[in-house]
Amino acid sequence: MRLIMAGGGTGGHLFPGLAVAREFQRRDAGTEILFVGSERGIENRILPQEGFPLAAVPIKGIKGRGARGLLEALYSVPVSFIRSLGIIARFRPECCIGLGGYASAPLLFAAAVKRIRCAIMEQNLRPGLTNRILGWVVNRVFTTFKESTPYFPHSKVVETGTPVRWQDLPQVKKEDKLTLLVFGGSAGAHRINMCVIDALGRLKDLAGGLQVVHQTGEIDYNLIQDAYSSLPFNSEVNSFIDRMDQTYARADLIVCRAGASTIAEITAFGKAAVLVPYPYAADDHQRLNAQALKACGAAEMILDQELNGERLAGLIRDLHGDRKRLEAMGEAAQKMGRPEAAKRIVDECYALFQG
Repeated sequence: MRLIMAGGGTGGHLFPGLAVAREFQRRDAGTEILFVGSERGIENRILPQEGFPLAAVPIKGIKGRGARGLLEALYSVPVSFIRSLGIIARFRPECCIGLGGYASAPLLFAAAVKRIRCAIMEQNLRPGLTNRILGWVVNRVFTTFKESTPYFPHSKVVETGTPVRWQDLPQVKKEDKLTLLVFGGSAGAHRINMCVIDALGRLKDLAGGLQVVHQTGEIDYNLIQDAYSSLPFNSEVNSFIDRMDQTYARADLIVCRAGASTIAEITAFGKAAVLVPYPYAADDHQRLNAQALKACGAAEMILDQELNGERLAGLIRDLHGDRKRLEAMGEAAQKMGRPEAAKRIVDECYALFQG
């Protein structure tokens, strides 16, 4: 099969697409896959490392821009659509899959014009504007939450879960100390970074039984690394963690945002989490994602505006002292996991193509 995967911008959109791409390759080594994304998204850094070709379009987001930025974004839409038509003409795909985000729109609309079978992946409980529009254009909509169904034509929806980027989850020997994993997405989260440092300063008495793995993002790396030098904890500080699967496997408790890919990975590994939804996410979808896990007993949630070192320290202290509660949260998370999501999506795409 010749396949285009369109979208990206963030790891939350790109990594599930990589999982599906790997599953296509596992089924048929002759599958040809082209990713199409924006000129500035994370895909420009990750895809060369993963061995996938990338074609970029000049699409820009419309939300949160000034007057000039809005004009530039509007101009980029027809330019990106025309460029997408050219990409399709050269690559000749048999199927196109949208990964979410505005970068997927020009390619999916161009594919629909060319009557190519298309699908989109919606990882969040409340779909973003782009996918809500594309849902009326494509042939299939792959969702993570059943609550997403009302946003799309019901006959197109298949609830698959969100694929994770690893086909086999590693097993690691549990360590004596509780391992706290902190991250704020691929770019980091300054507010989480600073509140965790504040919280750990209040938890120095736990240093004998608590160690920290902290992904800071590039901007905060030096600041946070220096902050740990005055704390008594065993710590590993990285701007970006390449082997995130190994890191998830080691973790006992995670403090992080609530993006869809993060939620999928937490549940796949069955890990307890303290979720701090990004308050500026489109349609507040991260809060809804976090609430879904909290409702099942798989996570605690602290809203960004309510996050502070004192509150976070109290929650970490409580969970550190109650391992049965941690285990119960992890078990609840694992019950929500969909490790077969990539396989299900590929099955549906083959059926769509053959149909």
